[in-house]
Amino acid sequence: VAPWAYGCLAAYMFFLILTGFPINFLTLYVTIEHKKLRTPLNYILLNLAIADLFMVFGGFTTTMYTSLHGYFVFGRVGCNLEGFFATLGGEMGLWSLVVLAIERWMVVCKPVSNFRFGENHAIMGVVFTWIMACACAVPPLVGWSRYIPEGMQCSCGIDYYTRAPGYNNESFVIYMFIVHFIIPLIVIFFCYGRLVCTVKEAAAQQQESETTQRAEREVTRMVVIMVIAFLICWIPYASVAWYIFTHQGSEFGPVFMTLP
Repeated sequence: VAPWAYGCLAAYMFFLILTGFPINFLTLYVTIEHKKLRTPLNYILLNLAIADLFMVFGGFTTTMYTSLHGYFVFGRVGCNLEGFFATLGGEMGLWSLVVLAIERWMVVCKPVSNFRFGENHAIMGVVFTWIMACACAVPPLVGWSRYIPEGMQCSCGIDYYTRAPGYNNESFVIYMFIVHFIIPLIVIFFCYGRLVCTVKEAAAQQQESETTQRAEREVTRMVVIMVIAFLICWIPYASVAWYIFTHQGSEFGPVFMTLP
């Protein structure tokens, strides 16, 4: 790998740290300081900010440092820690988006009559994201798959490159692809699809109401942004990981494997 590639990777990680830390730290700080913002519906957004900070400190910072050296300098234990925290943060973010979609669907579409969203429901949603994130990040630490240096060897991730005996990588990759990608994708599309339909139906019944029409446009725009954000964040990584997994033995350049 050319030295300039490591320089570009370090610069990109620095950019992510420079933008990710202030935004997410301020989200937490402002919400804690202002009581009006500490509403149950905002709990999952705080959880998402915490997930992003896990990524900043557990993933981006480590990758920036190691890319300046040209290889992963922290050894096996460091690889496990970096892989764990980066995976945990990424999965918390993923499942926070899923819970966010479910909460909005429950509040707006009211599939359960007389349902009132409260603090206990919000806490359950946050706990659920941690459980699902740990269900993905912990197994490689205890023998179901493993964390190894990936791509340009400056960060560690789940081993979807090899069929190393004793680690059952094949079953873990299939489990990850179905449970931690396909199912979240289906849930998000379903919830936001129903949300848009419900708002459009309400707008159709009150065609003269400018407020209703504006609400419809805002909700539709929010849904499009959330779905596109999910697809941009996860389809490249999931697609490349699945392609490499199903074409083991083929030659893949380290830069190609680093890009997602």
